[in-house]
Amino acid sequence: MNRGKIVLIVLDGVGVGALPDARTYGDENANTVGSTARKLGGLHLPHLQALGLGNIVDAPGIARVADAEGNFGKMAERSAGKDSTTGHWELAGLISEKAFPLYPRGFPEDLLQKFLSVTGCKGYLGNKAASGTEIIKELGDQHVNTGYPIVYTSGDSVFQIAAHEDVVPLQRLYEICGRTRRDVMVGVHEVGRIIARPFVGTSGSYIRTTNRRDFAVQAPGRTVLDLLNEEGIDTIGIGKIDDLFCGRGLSEKIHTTSNAEGIRTTIEAASKLKRGFIMTNLVDFDVLYGHRQDPRGMAVALEEFDRSLPSMSAALNEGDMLLLTADHGNDPTDQSTDHSREYVPLLSFVKGGKRNVNLGVRASFADAAKTAASYFELGKSKELAGNSFLHLMV
Repeated sequence: MNRGKIVLIVLDGVGVGALPDARTYGDENANTVGSTARKLGGLHLPHLQALGLGNIVDAPGIARVADAEGNFGKMAERSAGKDSTTGHWELAGLISEKAFPLYPRGFPEDLLQKFLSVTGCKGYLGNKAASGTEIIKELGDQHVNTGYPIVYTSGDSVFQIAAHEDVVPLQRLYEICGRTRRDVMVGVHEVGRIIARPFVGTSGSYIRTTNRRDFAVQAPGRTVLDLLNEEGIDTIGIGKIDDLFCGRGLSEKIHTTSNAEGIRTTIEAASKLKRGFIMTNLVDFDVLYGHRQDPRGMAVALEEFDRSLPSMSAALNEGDMLLLTADHGNDPTDQSTDHSREYVPLLSFVKGGKRNVNLGVRASFADAAKTAASYFELGKSKELAGNSFLHLMV
């Protein structure tokens, strides 16, 4: 078999049903794809259906197929929590045994005083769990008048800093976030991500921009990206992959600002790359629709991605692999703006390889990393968690 490239696409937040331990997280009824389909009376995703999506999730409009064009299954998360960082780390072969800390009632005052001292900010606003769009409506005017950054969190392990681009220039906001990552949210307070949340506009019409940046904690062990990079195999991160892995293990980093741009960039990169590993995050499902409880928007985004699949497949050569999955769920119908603890889809094929193989329920997201390691015949793959399913597809 020719071993050319793998294109791994993370449909951020697109889960396919509650995990057995979901009750612990308050997510026992979560099912991002299924709930979205039921809420809208069905989804039209013919290409995902053909790959076998309906064989792994009960969703109106997405039928089971007897002869799938892809191989299908779903993967359980072994890591603690339901955070983007831990989800991506696990997809890359690293299990997180301990969840990142959460702050549902805001951050301790002594921590925020340290934040002011370290960053040089004169004050702060907010300090509570909130919707990002709602908190800039509430505190945007006060921020513009004082220049104080808006600090908030969510049900995820994040320290978010919102600021108007005309009040706090982007580079200054990124500097504040970087210092907060390095010197404030450390030790027992080491959250998964510090997130820069810039916005623009005027009173009553503030809107967030696409200049968001995630400042993640360094992965505590080596991932499949590191191992591939050490072997001289090209590794391309598209979307927020660079942020989530702190740039580590990537030979090329391409930031994108929307699903549409991420899809287009991935197709272009796949068309040019002969041998290597592309990892793409498509964030709109999560940020624009899951967190904002917008099933209609989720459906439109899924349909947009579905329409891109023929072009994605055409960018693959004989022996190349396509792997579609997610990092967690984010059910837009569950009355929560937080991530949900769900299985993630596993739709994959090697061009010219076997099709219509039931890959089963995989015990860890890390099976994706182990499969990539097997594909590229990495000698150091024992460092990675998970079990390869490559042998089932070739």
